[in-house]
Amino acid sequence: MARSWFKRSRKERQEPEAEAEPITLAPSLGSDDDIGRPDNAPGKWWRPSGFFANIRHLWGTSLPFRTTLIAVILTTATVVIVAIVMGNTIARDLYTSRTNQVLQEAEYATSNAQATFDTGIETDELAITALRQQALDAALAQAPNAEGFAFYRSESMSSDVVSLQDIASQGVPPDLVSEELREALQEDPGIAAYQSVALEGEGNRAEPGLVVGSTLNVPTAGTYELYLVYSMQPSQDTLDFVQRTLTVSMAILVLMVGTIVGAIMRAVIRPIRIAAQTSRKLAAGRLEERIPERGEDDIGTLARSFNDMADNLQHQIEQLEDLSKVQQRFVSDVSHELRTPLTTIRLAAGIVYAKKDELDATLSRSAELLHDQIERFELLLADLLEISRYDAGAVQLLRNPNDLIVIAEDVIGSMTQVALEQGEVLILRATAGNIEAEFDERRVNRVVRNLVANAIEHGEGKPILVSVGGNATAVAISVRDYGVGMTEEQQTQVFSRFWRADPSRKRTMGGSGLGLAISQDDAQLHDGRLELWSVPELGSNFRLTLPRQIGQPIVSSPLPLIPDDAGASTYTVDANDRRTRAFDDQSVDTQPIDLPLNGHDNADQWEYLASTDPKTGAIAIDRNPQEHRNREDDQ
Repeated sequence: MARSWFKRSRKERQEPEAEAEPITLAPSLGSDDDIGRPDNAPGKWWRPSGFFANIRHLWGTSLPFRTTLIAVILTTATVVIVAIVMGNTIARDLYTSRTNQVLQEAEYATSNAQATFDTGIETDELAITALRQQALDAALAQAPNAEGFAFYRSESMSSDVVSLQDIASQGVPPDLVSEELREALQEDPGIAAYQSVALEGEGNRAEPGLVVGSTLNVPTAGTYELYLVYSMQPSQDTLDFVQRTLTVSMAILVLMVGTIVGAIMRAVIRPIRIAAQTSRKLAAGRLEERIPERGEDDIGTLARSFNDMADNLQHQIEQLEDLSKVQQRFVSDVSHELRTPLTTIRLAAGIVYAKKDELDATLSRSAELLHDQIERFELLLADLLEISRYDAGAVQLLRNPNDLIVIAEDVIGSMTQVALEQGEVLILRATAGNIEAEFDERRVNRVVRNLVANAIEHGEGKPILVSVGGNATAVAISVRDYGVGMTEEQQTQVFSRFWRADPSRKRTMGGSGLGLAISQDDAQLHDGRLELWSVPELGSNFRLTLPRQIGQPIVSSPLPLIPDDAGASTYTVDANDRRTRAFDDQSVDTQPIDLPLNGHDNADQWEYLASTDPKTGAIAIDRNPQEHRNREDDQ
């Protein structure tokens, strides 16, 4: 039998025997082990990066955590605002109360000191100094809370009177009384002036203090200033205690709010989680699962409504399953029962077809039509049997190492004549000389054959490019045509059973509408992908990607899904591209020969039948070949 120049001898390759690999077509969507199991945290809690990663993970996956965290944050913000307001109010009240107490005490002390000075009639310095000491003792007796004092001569007093030496008690440094305080007292001597200062406490610890200044008239000596120093540490201690109490109380309040909200959310979310788990079990095929019904509240109503829905779904699904089983059994039985009579009819039709040259023209044409329709019927029956195997879950893969280029060459070689009859050429482009992977040769061959046949059917007389490539994890083959293309809506249906883009379109190769659906299933059986790119009037590109080894994930496809020449009007033949050639009756038993190639020249446009531009080597893609055909018919 004649072979295309693409075919290679199989005798040189010794392939190991393949083992049957059972395939589970419909794996369970869930199990008891993974239902209700919380997602693992993405990071380690003791690491800062892991801690924040876990917080983000819980925020996105846990409604109770998100609600509790929001409640805690809002409560904390409220508590902090309340604590700040209360703290400032208490501090202001404590300061005001302590200041009024100190001012009143200082006023009594100043009055006693002034009364002591008023009773004296001394005029010499020693007597006045003794009188000053008596006045200070009287003042300090009325100011038991004072930490010290300072007695300074007023700067506004004239220098022609008796001058007393400035004195201060121990622990009162000269710079404790500021110039601002003295100036304020001198501007209004009739009132007491005061200023907050920092005092040195135990262990050199700074303590808050208050200096109260008043003026005294000393006989013969003039005006002097008396400053009493008070410690505000008791008030500060009271304020610190209040703030600590507020802080602890607010922290306890936040923890209690978080705990209460978390407990409430856990109680509320539990029925929802049970409903979610039950939904997953139902989706996994366990139709008998139901939600426990408790109470008459909203949760109980939800449970009853969910169970009613589950009952209806179970009933409908069981009906559909029974109907599907009946349909599958019917298709399987009818397909098997038709094989025997179809075989008999095919043998009888073959005898008639072999004798067609001896019949008249009408009977000869009838024999040809009968032969073609029986072949189409056989293909349809084979597809129906294959679909029934998929539905029954009885599909097995025979995987062994195969060369994807050899698969492409075999398909192209067997379909060359059909393509040339349609005015199309099949071009093979391979990125390497050997692209091997582990796959079922029969099934992948069928996928590629379906893709090439589909391209021939819709190629509109334009070239068809079959590309083969591979990388470290995957091998791929793509079939690119420049035909009518498909809309986005059509692309969503292209892999559906018995679907055709244009049912009224004349089919030159028959077809059952199951080829692409079976091809999609074959690709998925190999853990591969069958993908499509298509644009109306720009053609289509089908890409089959398979893993190189069993169980190896596909990182990326070695071929692009969107072709580089998408939308181009000319395809330039690469130096390594291999194109099909026509054969005549003289070459079938010897070697292929090149025959004259046909084309229609119209300015710069070529209607491609099986030709290239002799000057550029480019294949022109005519967008309106029918115009040239009409011109040819007119001639």
